[in-house]
Amino acid sequence: MDERMLDAICERLKPALCTEATFLVREGDPVNEMLFIIRGCLDSYTTNGGRIGFFNSCRIGPGEFCGEELLTWALDPRLSAVLPSSTRTVKAISEVEAFALRAEDLKFVASQFRRLHSKRLRHKFRFYSHQWRTWAACFIQAAWQRFKKRKEVAELRVREGAASSHEASWASSGRGSRLAASSRRAVSSASDSSSRMIGSLQKPTEPDFSVVEDY
Repeated sequence: MDERMLDAICERLKPALCTEATFLVREGDPVNEMLFIIRGCLDSYTTNGGRIGFFNSCRIGPGEFCGEELLTWALDPRLSAVLPSSTRTVKAISEVEAFALRAEDLKFVASQFRRLHSKRLRHKFRFYSHQWRTWAACFIQAAWQRFKKRKEVAELRVREGAASSHEASWASSGRGSRLAASSRRAVSSASDSSSRMIGSLQKPTEPDFSVVEDY
């Protein structure tokens, strides 16, 4: 960002101090500020809306930030008084010193500087956003499960083809068919499980970067 934009943001930053074990925001609560950490560490975690068996956690330290849900809201050209809901619970695990950028100040900066809508920011946003990292990790896991399923199916077909080329008794053939059917059901079940995992985790909302696309 250029100096004018940085100055405009810095003019609106407010110092913030959080004591150990303080909850800065809980999953589902409205996000009213972005925090840029100077000193200390935060624990950021999500259960994806309370879904049983789902848990993702990460540490946020100096030089990092939280509350990026607010950036999507600030860059939305439509006026809305409804603040976005937090996708994560953020708790201080030590005393934390930070700068806070309130919702109304971020909205003002976003409305004044169209450069915030650049392609470069789109890639930075995805890379540093904990929401996007969690979604990407689950997406990769689901893709890996699908790959394993295809590989297992291919190996099963090879084994079935080899078995059919040899003469065998009717009983042996029956056992082989039952074994193959059982293997196919297991592979199919694993694939369905991975599909449900990625299907239940919604892709994060992306800021509207369509205003300017030539940066």
